[in-house]
Amino acid sequence: MEDDMNEKKEDVIDQQLQDLNNDGVDRRGFLKCMAWAGTGLVWTMSGGIPASQAFAKGMESGMGKGKGVDFSFAQISDSHIGFNKPANPDVTATLQTAISKINALPQKPDFIIHTGDLSHLSKPSEFDTLDQTLKSASAKQIYFVPGEHDMLTDNGEQYLQRYGKGTKGNGWYSFDHKGVHFAGLVNVANLKAGGLGSLGHEQLEWLEDDLKGRSASTPIVLFAHIPLWTVYPDWGWGTDDSEQALSYVKRFGSVTVLNGHIHQVMQKVEGKVSFHTAMSTAFPQPAPGSAPSAGPMKVSAEQLQKVLGITDVRYLVSGTSLAIVDSPLDSSGGAGAAAAPAAASAASDSDVKIDNFVFNPTPLTVKTGSQVTWTNRDDIPHTVDSTEGKFKSSALDTDQKFQFRFTEPGEFSYFCRLHPKMTGSVVVKS
Repeated sequence: MEDDMNEKKEDVIDQQLQDLNNDGVDRRGFLKCMAWAGTGLVWTMSGGIPASQAFAKGMESGMGKGKGVDFSFAQISDSHIGFNKPANPDVTATLQTAISKINALPQKPDFIIHTGDLSHLSKPSEFDTLDQTLKSASAKQIYFVPGEHDMLTDNGEQYLQRYGKGTKGNGWYSFDHKGVHFAGLVNVANLKAGGLGSLGHEQLEWLEDDLKGRSASTPIVLFAHIPLWTVYPDWGWGTDDSEQALSYVKRFGSVTVLNGHIHQVMQKVEGKVSFHTAMSTAFPQPAPGSAPSAGPMKVSAEQLQKVLGITDVRYLVSGTSLAIVDSPLDSSGGAGAAAAPAAASAASDSDVKIDNFVFNPTPLTVKTGSQVTWTNRDDIPHTVDSTEGKFKSSALDTDQKFQFRFTEPGEFSYFCRLHPKMTGSVVVKS
């Protein structure tokens, strides 16, 4: 039985890999699949105990109507407004699908929590589109935390002007609702090596002080963009100082931690702390380690149902654990051969291609006075930042370029500030 389960998991991973380079997306079919997939979660709080279901399941079961439910709220994440690549040519439409599901719930949620990456490139027009779309939500109170994509161009200034009124530091804050204490945390302002999130000393001190004096029986909900537990450090899916933050909640009887960033449902329980990540409203990402790198999964409408599913997560008071039921929309998927990563384009002496989360070639050797051009071939934005501060690009979307002329000999290291594990160097010879 265990072998059969492992074989099925391997089949799904193989299918994910096979679909990574499949650009044949039927837009109408994609949106239909996303509507079925369930693009968010509705949470109910009953006596301080959280329970969640994907929107579609909540609607079917009448979740939230039962006795003893104190209130409910909805979680959505990773809208990436402005993204328009083959993985999803219309992210605004799929966000609207999520909002429509919220509006159709049998019990109106008290509020919505958005766990980051509202925009794709931090552009004013992207935030404008998000705001306009969210106006149709039945729940008018929306709480935000930023994702790394919301802080690309101005260190999050525009995000804070729009969504950070009354917050501390880079946008952290807390509030109470019907006996439950919520804390919105920011772990994308100073990404660490490998792209890991970081809360920082100032925010940690604030969190410790925020929780002091509260009764151990107070239900606590922490929410941030990048997971506050180590999901997959090779892809930066974790927060380097989360252990200290979580030490402050050990004394509480019920703690729920909500995150986004990884575009898929994952959960675990440690003691009295329940961790949960949410699907994206924009596009899926591959399972940890099942592809050469993280990033938008390009899948056809026919294959999407094999890599997206609906997960019910219920909190069991007696066992203090999560009961998980994964329901792929189409479980008949067979094994597929893993697709080889796309070959890097041939590079000239002064060209660097950014492809599959790699700078190629590196090191690049040029002569003094040469101008080097970096071109982003990925579906996700990257930057080119000198380790010594000699040059710094803006966020480069697909096919955008950055150029710098090297006028002195030496070796110049650089990295992507969005994905710090991506590094390269230019060797300049006289």
